Amino acid sequence: MKTDIILAGVGGQGILSIAAVLGFAAMNSGLHVKQAEVHGMSQRGGAVQSHLRISDTAIHSDLIPRGGADMILSVEPLESLRYLEYLAPAGRLVTNTTPERNIPNYPEITEVLAAIEHVAGSITIDADAIAAEANNRRGMNMVMTGAASPFLSVSFDALTDAVRSVFARKGEAIIAANIAALEAGRSYVAARLATTGETR
Repeated sequence: MKTDIILAGVGGQGILSIAAVLGFAAMNSGLHVKQAEVHGMSQRGGAVQSHLRISDTAIHSDLIPRGGADMILSVEPLESLRYLEYLAPAGRLVTNTTPERNIPNYPEITEVLAAIEHVAGSITIDADAIAAEANNRRGMNMVMTGAASPFLSVSFDALTDAVRSVFARKGEAIIAANIAALEAGRSYVAARLATTGETR
């Protein structure tokens, strides 16, 4: 069993927190984890990406080969398209639909979303809106983590425990808000899968 994930987004959108939660959940589940450093301009506004590998056997490299990713998990729609060459034929693209227009020639969002819809098995979610509905506008990254959760090799309970660990120093209110965002993302995707008849 293995899950190779490309994490993509823009600096300031919480990629590191997603990686930390997934990594904690996997390690606490007795799995092996390797993560490449976040590459790119990690300051606010710069494109960033990281490789996260989870397996029940030893992992010998922290880099995912092209065509080998089981998932691209992106918090920004245009960034999700940058790494399609890494996605396996049966892989999932799970992306936020809210654009972060960090470049002057950002394409029309309708064009970006149309390109994403052509990717087989893609899942799109307006994570910013869902986070706002959950009264946690900064929790968009946890909404996205929840959205990815049905396709991960760790349990949802392991993810919620990981959120408690990662955000422990910020207090119970922040922990609860981030778990609520996680649950909201998962619920949205579960409802979509039920509607389409997909099992995963």
